Amino acid sequence: MSKHTSTIGLSKTSLLKGMQCLKALYLSKNPPAFEIPFDPDLEAKFTLGHEVGFLAQQLFPGGTEVPFSGLTVTEQIAKTQELINAGAEVIYEASFAFDGIFIKADILVRNGAAWEIHEVKMGTKVKDPNSDDAAIQYYVVTNSGLPVAKVFLVHINNQYVRQGEIDVQQLFTSEDLTETALARQAALPGIVADLRQVLKGDEPAIDIGPYCSTPYDCEFVPYCWQHIPEDSIFSLRGRGINKFDYYRQGIIRLEDLPLDKLNDAQRFQAISTINKKDTTEPSGVKAFLDSLWYPLCHLDFETFDAPIPPFDGTRPYQKIPFQYSLHIQESEGAEPVHYEYLVEPGKDPRRELAEKLLAEIPEDSCILTYNQTFEKGVLKNLAGTFPDLAPAINTRIENIRDLMAPFKRRDIYRWQMKGSYSIKAVLPALVPDLSYNGLDVSDGMMAMRVYHEMCKTDDSVKVVVLRGGLLEYCRLDTLAMVKILRETSRFVLSDDGP
Repeated sequence: MSKHTSTIGLSKTSLLKGMQCLKALYLSKNPPAFEIPFDPDLEAKFTLGHEVGFLAQQLFPGGTEVPFSGLTVTEQIAKTQELINAGAEVIYEASFAFDGIFIKADILVRNGAAWEIHEVKMGTKVKDPNSDDAAIQYYVVTNSGLPVAKVFLVHINNQYVRQGEIDVQQLFTSEDLTETALARQAALPGIVADLRQVLKGDEPAIDIGPYCSTPYDCEFVPYCWQHIPEDSIFSLRGRGINKFDYYRQGIIRLEDLPLDKLNDAQRFQAISTINKKDTTEPSGVKAFLDSLWYPLCHLDFETFDAPIPPFDGTRPYQKIPFQYSLHIQESEGAEPVHYEYLVEPGKDPRRELAEKLLAEIPEDSCILTYNQTFEKGVLKNLAGTFPDLAPAINTRIENIRDLMAPFKRRDIYRWQMKGSYSIKAVLPALVPDLSYNGLDVSDGMMAMRVYHEMCKTDDSVKVVVLRGGLLEYCRLDTLAMVKILRETSRFVLSDDGP
């Protein structure tokens, strides 16, 4: 079955990495003397991908898996050949090698005299790298001597709504990539040869470029971008100039940019940063403050999503609230009273969360959020899920106001915000004595990851620690809003602000 397996040294993953950037491939095989920060999000994504792949095996039940752990590469290849010779109809994680390239096909299904490859992804549509993925699978398997009739990409159907046990036939959908895979076969030997040639030499002299983040974020960005200063052209927010065009001309620092080439928003950011210039528009701030009333409820949700919907009535990747923090001020200047909710691990939080929230937020109160689109979206989903609660929820939605608004409009802008109006940028600029630094949970993605970890552990002590971190983080989000609003109100006292 296998040819040229004595020089195994490339995997499908490394080939795809090299097709994005030759330098990334080289660095993955020859790690630089540079500490690359650990990315826990990648590990969490890998774990989720494994769960999705395992569930997708139910599309073709009764197969035999060729395990990765416990067997050498040679043994995995031999085991696959043994199953094929024995007449297996379905093989999971089938292993092949050709020309030193090792791959594992997620699901291999016999189709008459030939076979079908079913590659499983946890995305919701076919992306261009998936076509390269399919082409590599076809290349290695067919050149190993096994005839392949079809190559399919199996991905998540985000329109599926769970009711009862997961229906894998509805959760997953397949797209035929055979034609695309065949069209890319002729170019693959040359691509592989080029990649191997790179690995024989020194570190490629490849500068930074769009490929550092397209189609995937590269883990070597901290190494390759270490020469870029903090206030560079790449710190400009939003769309505007082609930053790499200027970079290739040797223009890196903000102060070296021709300001007349920037759009209004980027010019504003550049000038403010270069001159350390703050801006205040008291009339805009006053109009915002006049739109608020008391009782004033500062609200923040934390949500999770997952490719496999966890509860009845949920879809893949639906944002499900598992936690909220609420600081309520009864009158102007009053000390806020704090309320909070965090679901027990593994429990559907939605009904309990909605009822508790409605009991705590007075019907006629003003609800202040930071980025109202998110909180409104969560509440609208709850209203749709629980029609009996919808009138009360919709009343609260009508009373929502957005603390982000004056910062997004730049009625208040501090140069330290560097073009951002996120709460993580605004808080240190306006309230430097309050910080997310040092928290066990410091952002929304981490909160989601910790929630998933809390649901999977049986260690009760660990659950207590994880809950504590989540509660502390979410509480700080709404406390930050209280403090930011307090500082915001001072900007109408004089033209210069505090």
